[in-house]
Amino acid sequence: MKDTQFDDLRPYNQEEIAPAMQRIAADGYFPVLAQFIFPDKEVEEVRDFVRQIRTTREFQIGIMYYFNKVIIERFAGSFTFSGLEYLDREKNYLFISNHRDIVLDSALMQYMLYINEFNTTEITFGDNLMSSQLIIDIGKSNKMFKVIRGGNMRDFYKNSLHLSKYLRHTITQKRESVWIAQRGGRTKDGNDMTDQGIIKMFCISDKDDLIRSADALNIVPVAISYQIEPCDILKTRELYLSLNGAKYVKQKDEDLNSILTGITQPKGNIHCCVCEPVSRNELETIAYNQPNDFYKSLATLIDRRIHTNYKLNSSNYIAHDLRAGKDTFAAHYTPDEKATFITRTAQMLQQLKGEKEILTSLFWGIYANPVENQLRLTASPNPSKRGE
Repeated sequence: MKDTQFDDLRPYNQEEIAPAMQRIAADGYFPVLAQFIFPDKEVEEVRDFVRQIRTTREFQIGIMYYFNKVIIERFAGSFTFSGLEYLDREKNYLFISNHRDIVLDSALMQYMLYINEFNTTEITFGDNLMSSQLIIDIGKSNKMFKVIRGGNMRDFYKNSLHLSKYLRHTITQKRESVWIAQRGGRTKDGNDMTDQGIIKMFCISDKDDLIRSADALNIVPVAISYQIEPCDILKTRELYLSLNGAKYVKQKDEDLNSILTGITQPKGNIHCCVCEPVSRNELETIAYNQPNDFYKSLATLIDRRIHTNYKLNSSNYIAHDLRAGKDTFAAHYTPDEKATFITRTAQMLQQLKGEKEILTSLFWGIYANPVENQLRLTASPNPSKRGE
């Protein structure tokens, strides 16, 4: 009998790909997508090609590979990566990544895996982003699965348990790796911190032995960095409107705007680092009296991996020095790079209303906080002291 317990979450199976391709090819936005990914081809040629796709692999190789290639060639200065030597092609992993861009964090990692002959992963896909059939079809054809957000406490626990079971099933039974962000939404202030609740969710599908539970998932932290932060001005606006505990209310189509801005905004140099996997030995050294202590310690371990391996760019050092009013890291950038960053700051902030001094500090903080996190590690090497 066919297993249907995860039909509400899972990506499309192979029988569902062909109908999805027909819908994608017939969608009113298809010409825009086709011209973006294949600017040198006629729309009808691309449409015919898409209609012939029958498998997820064909979709990823024939469409998503070129999508990522366009992003790198048109909107990035470079795309580099490191840490692949930690991965075993015969194993499946739970990649937990810092989250800077809605689409690109996971998309570029898939590109990195593919060009280095690793299997791509399944990818978490928030239900808040499933705003149209086109987005659903593209996402689920690209090995994305739904994460249900919101609801009351009872629904939240039920959905978390269901997701946890799906993650464990995917890694241990389906033999697929999974990409998931370290928190429910993007990092807005540049301070990448793993949500302790995410770790709890991982483990609630096997909570009798937390070490065994976490070890079975083969957790691998991932650090992705952008020289120019995706949507930096949009993030600054949200931070400003959220000051003093004010509730930030998203505007209509704000997520879609963030997706498009993140894709098309210049990003400078991008680096994706696969960090050292979390070993069973490390899990066994975690001392805890309550489950929450274990979740917190594991989150701290992941944070240290990400903060240590985040590749700092000139923009990070410049922002840190400007915010501090010093030239501590002047050896990491040129006077021209600093002048360009200051000019860009002024140009971007012209788009926002508010106190310029506060807005400037928030904007620079997005870039400066990764430097602070690395400095904090040097000053306080004790992994139990999270966030100190």
